[in-house]
Amino acid sequence: MSKEKSYHHGDLKSALIEAGLAILERDGLKGLGLRAIAAKAGVSHTAPRNHFGSLRGLLTAIGAEGYRRHAAFMREGLSDASTGPDRLQAAMEGYVRFSAAHPALFKLMFSDYYCDFEDAELQEAAAGSYAVLTEVATGLDWDKAAAPDAQHRAEMMLWSFAHGFATLSASGQFGPGAEGANIPTISDVLPTFRYRDR
Repeated sequence: MSKEKSYHHGDLKSALIEAGLAILERDGLKGLGLRAIAAKAGVSHTAPRNHFGSLRGLLTAIGAEGYRRHAAFMREGLSDASTGPDRLQAAMEGYVRFSAAHPALFKLMFSDYYCDFEDAELQEAAAGSYAVLTEVATGLDWDKAAAPDAQHRAEMMLWSFAHGFATLSASGQFGPGAEGANIPTISDVLPTFRYRDR
């Protein structure tokens, strides 16, 4: 009871999200449930429903936090002085590193079974993640650069590349391969792109 009261200044939502994230890390998607999350947060089993309406509402909030962390992974190590190719490599590596470090969260974020993609908070968080791809796609010099919708094509190409690699890698499709062969990283297969002056 005292623990539940300690969240009365609006901390309960964050506590429930953090509890859900912890369960995802420990037990995967199968472990998620309102009662399990409430127990982990140390509150009554009705508390999550009071704040999020349903399990899907809470999972959507967890997905939104996942997108914020996803964006942070893609921006890790970057500075204003980073070159276009450096930013591209960091974003692609961060995308895959996040999926490898948080596979259950990554799956939840991109599933409309778990998340409500019409939710405004989720849309805002996902847009923040996608903005990193927009940034690294800007000025990309490739064979579609002259197309009227070149920016959109570049974003789609990079997103498909990173998400496809992350998904295939997580499912073990790239390894172990031939004896003694190393499992490739995304940097091993990422084409070399040049950037036009911005």
